[in-house]
Amino acid sequence: MHVAYFSMEIGLENDIPTYSGGLGVLAGDTLRSCADLKLPIIGITLLYKKGYFKQTIDGDGNQHEQDMAWNPEDKMTRLPNKVVVKIEGRDVYINCWLHELKGVGGNAIPVLFLDTDLPENNDYDKTLTQKLYGNDHRYRLAQEIVLGIGGVRILESLGCEIRKYHMNEGHSALLALELYRKEQGQPDIIEAVRDKCVFTTHTPVPAGHDQFERELSKSMLGENLPKELEAELFFRGKLNMTYLGLRFSKFINGVAKKHGEVSRSMFPGYHIESITNGVHSYYWTSDSFRKLFSKYLPGWEYDPFSLRYMLSIPSQEIWDAHMKAKSKLLSYVNKKYGLSMDQETFTIGFARRAATYKRGDMLFANIERLMRIAQGSKGIQIIYGGKAHPNDYEGKQIIKRIIENMNKIKLKIKVCYIENYDMETAKLLVAGVDIWLNTPQRPREASGTSGMKAAHNGVPHLSILDGWWVEGHIELLTGFSIGASSEEQKETDTREDAEDLYNKLEYVILPMFYSERDKWIKIMQHSIAINGSFFNTHRMVQQYVLNAYFS
Repeated sequence: MHVAYFSMEIGLENDIPTYSGGLGVLAGDTLRSCADLKLPIIGITLLYKKGYFKQTIDGDGNQHEQDMAWNPEDKMTRLPNKVVVKIEGRDVYINCWLHELKGVGGNAIPVLFLDTDLPENNDYDKTLTQKLYGNDHRYRLAQEIVLGIGGVRILESLGCEIRKYHMNEGHSALLALELYRKEQGQPDIIEAVRDKCVFTTHTPVPAGHDQFERELSKSMLGENLPKELEAELFFRGKLNMTYLGLRFSKFINGVAKKHGEVSRSMFPGYHIESITNGVHSYYWTSDSFRKLFSKYLPGWEYDPFSLRYMLSIPSQEIWDAHMKAKSKLLSYVNKKYGLSMDQETFTIGFARRAATYKRGDMLFANIERLMRIAQGSKGIQIIYGGKAHPNDYEGKQIIKRIIENMNKIKLKIKVCYIENYDMETAKLLVAGVDIWLNTPQRPREASGTSGMKAAHNGVPHLSILDGWWVEGHIELLTGFSIGASSEEQKETDTREDAEDLYNKLEYVILPMFYSERDKWIKIMQHSIAINGSFFNTHRMVQQYVLNAYFS
């Protein structure tokens, strides 16, 4: 009996560009830990033959998108199984590819990539598995029919016995309608479906909850939309995928304790628990720290909890491991962008999806103050990265503002914006900077995982108290807070937050980094010992097993 893990995107490696950011990378980390722990799980997603997109940024800060080019045959095997789903009354044929994801011990789990680029389909339907989050609502709903309904049917065609269906966000919630069809004859069909379903919601931002107009939904789904459920399925006249997942799942969770609270207030009447996200410890740890951990904590890659013994490792060896990771990052940046960043200068890292609530340009709220801080110390270097969705005008404007401000300060502060930020450059960045910056508008950060990756490499966090940082933050021990305390419920104010950020940099962080290195390394140690040992997907997956999969 397997668990089927459905996710609109799954990030396994750079050469399989079927992810856009945090949601997909989390899905990949989850499945890696499942492989390590030898859990009976199957991952299910779409193939995306053109990937998400390749990002380039011109001199004025404008983002440009190009299709990705990759060959699935290099990474996976096409299976002979085909199933059919009805979309707008048409038969749409679905095939799948199998990728075997290996854990650190060699155990492999299957990940299935659904594909509609088949000769039986018309030209439009062939494109449904071409681009991640592409085009319009019609295209998006068609993709979600393929993932949810088609995914269940593919598993059935393969003879898989599924104990639980885990919906990683609402994109796959239509699987509940297929299970409803299969459970006909049960005395309580909805309860029979709920017994099989787990639903994880990932965002408190309204745009993150897919919803489709009634007429479009009825036209697209046709016979897949049971008439007797229409009153339950449409919320304020729309098919809301989050409400669909909530209605048909027995176990529901947010992805951090704070996010669980926010989700319960957003969706009253539902019992929503929380399982805080994690990252895959071995995958996101740099080579230099892997060697250090293996020297003093043998077996840590199988048991990330053992990172709590990090406090016994000599501080100089921790610093040396960090400097090797920093050298690797700066060599990459300097070579690719013709820069001259140096190892001795304090380096700030910020990289994530360019969305307005993440406030990526907050560091530049007062560039005169920022330059004074840099000149009053031994210097600052800044490295950014991240993509905006092709249709997100405001997200693109954030990137443009960041580049414009970088151009204003580059004679005084060395700066870089890494184009086409992906998993490989993420590995370099989270390990090679000296501090990891995060500036979301509270309480809109569900969890965040990039800071967890940094923590595994001894890089302290400097962040608004939101998402996972509410749980991981101990001031001056695991990192530094920005703005209001976690007990204050008001949304954060950008001017107040920027002022606090500058004060922390000028009066606490830079003096400690340059003049009290022993104190700084203690924070690095505790970042790993406290946060690395807990905020990992081994712990997270074990919580899903105990609370959701086999409860």
